[in-house]
Amino acid sequence: MAVTAGSGGRSRNLVLAAMIFAVAMTFIDQTIVSIAVPQIQDELDLSNTGVQWAVNAYLLALAAFFAYGGRLADTAGHRRVVVAGVVLFAAASLLCGLTPKGGAAQAWIVVFRAVQGVGGALLFPAALGIVVQTFALRERGKALALFFGIAGGLTAVGPVLGGWLTEWTWRAIFWVNIPVAVIALVLIALSDPVTEHRPAPMDYRGLALIAAGIGLSVFGFQQSQIWHWSNPAIALCIAAGLVLLALFHRVELRTASPLIQVRIFRVRAFLVENLVLGIAMLVFVPLFFFASEYAQISLGKSASGAGLYLLYFFLGFVIASQIGGRMLDRGGAKRPVVWGCALSAVGFYLLAGEVTHLDFASQQWSIVLAGAGMGMMLTPASTDAVNRASRLSYGEATGITQTVRNYAASLGLAVLGTISVSRFESHVRSSLIARGTPPDQAGDQAHTIAQAHQSAGGGTSSIPHFIRLDFAYATRTVFYVMAGIMAAAAIVAWIGLERGLQAEEEGTEAAGEPGGAAGPGTQGTHGTQGPGEQAAGPGGPGQDGPAQDGKGAEPPSGRTPPV
Repeated sequence: MAVTAGSGGRSRNLVLAAMIFAVAMTFIDQTIVSIAVPQIQDELDLSNTGVQWAVNAYLLALAAFFAYGGRLADTAGHRRVVVAGVVLFAAASLLCGLTPKGGAAQAWIVVFRAVQGVGGALLFPAALGIVVQTFALRERGKALALFFGIAGGLTAVGPVLGGWLTEWTWRAIFWVNIPVAVIALVLIALSDPVTEHRPAPMDYRGLALIAAGIGLSVFGFQQSQIWHWSNPAIALCIAAGLVLLALFHRVELRTASPLIQVRIFRVRAFLVENLVLGIAMLVFVPLFFFASEYAQISLGKSASGAGLYLLYFFLGFVIASQIGGRMLDRGGAKRPVVWGCALSAVGFYLLAGEVTHLDFASQQWSIVLAGAGMGMMLTPASTDAVNRASRLSYGEATGITQTVRNYAASLGLAVLGTISVSRFESHVRSSLIARGTPPDQAGDQAHTIAQAHQSAGGGTSSIPHFIRLDFAYATRTVFYVMAGIMAAAAIVAWIGLERGLQAEEEGTEAAGEPGGAAGPGTQGTHGTQGPGEQAAGPGGPGQDGPAQDGKGAEPPSGRTPPV
């Protein structure tokens, strides 16, 4: 049976609360730093590139090391890894807040932002693995709806909290993570989660390949807004990263104890869920950026006001996430994933038609609708994907899904950002020509305005009305593209996913386990023992609990047992 309570009969809900607090920091930090960028740049005298990397270093490290964090949790123990991740994240946050002024400031804050990303990549797969092992298969949808709903909602809280904290000092946006980390560690100690893991050697060759491949290609996507797509270095970085990822896939197939069991992609449901998640993440994370810019530039809101704009999105997200989780538990993933993607597409389509009115009141229900659709599909898709792994590979499966999600988010930011700048520049040029500016001068002025639009947030009353309207038209194009992307996700889910609940079949080999067939149509099992799985004991999986935390159970010879 799957573990249903912490040791000593403690409440599973306490375990869930502990894991939510553990991951809360990583969600808040995705958006909170962007609010304080002007203050950080001014006080530390950072270059434009330096301040860009104060934001990007975190996201890049997070994407590059998710796979490592997932594998480490499955082999070293979920509780041990989540505690290490929380401590590392909190320590890096403290050091970010203590960034000294002077010549060392830029390198200091970029390095420790990257360390924050590594900490987040360690703790998230381990935390999700604990939640999945704590709740039985038929209860995971509801539990993970709370997990993703509350934790995801904190992403929208970031801008509001950041705007409030920066009125005191920008350093507080990092220090706020420390009390959250302390609460998480106390709750982990009280809930005492017990999970199973299987000691195995770490595949450092695979780690080097995937970290370099994801790092290079995501770096290329991130730099596209700085170097522009015409720079051949962009294509070179992305191409080199993709080649390394292809090599990683080839190497993993021939590795006895791989970082990622890539054969799990032969499981149709796992493959489709990751395709849907990847497509949806082209929209989900970029939305924070584009909606915040639109709220500040076109609607003239402050940075904290832009955060309130996003709260409407998460109002729909949190509510519909609970509905989607229950739909998953009762009837499987297909219906909530398809309906959620379609609902989100409708929401973005309606929102696109309203943004040029420059009236926030007319947009509220469309924002809520787009958020509801995203919430309804995100929890079932993520949960169903992780459910396809064996109980000893939940961290690895989470690492895969999070890697896919972050990679797609970087691609979405790059492509949608290019569309936004291009359309904005075109509209501004037309407006300037209509006001009597010669075409050549209008083109140069429009280019300058379009490239500078990202720093126009906060106190935008001085921006001419026609610039605000032109930016709204550019945002309309972006939202229409987002609607099309979510419609494509709905089609993929409708064609690729099968109806019905996932079966728990005794004796079925866990999908994706080394040595398992994991062929098309194979489903992972939970709380069952397949041919390749032994009960905890010599040569079998370890327990991540008070008696054997992180140690597992190794055979007397000291050799790692075959998986």
